[in-house]
Amino acid sequence: MYKINIELCDICCSCSAVCPTDAIFYTEFYAKIEQSKCIDCGKCAILCPVSAIETEEATSAN
Repeated sequence: MYKINIELCDICCSCSAVCPTDAIFYTEFYAKIEQSKCIDCGKCAILCPVSAIETEEATSAN
C-alpha cells in the first residue's frame, strides 16, 4: 500500500494524472489515496516530484 506524506505533498496533481484507477483524490490541503481503488502499481510514487508518496512499509520503518 502507498501513502502520501501530507507534510511533503504540494498538491501538484502529478500523481492523480498517472493513476490508472483514479485512486487519488484531493482535499483542500492535501492529496489522499483511496486504498480500495489502489492497485499498488507505484506510478504515483515514481512521478511525485517531491517524493511525498511511499509504501506504508517504508513509512513505518522510518
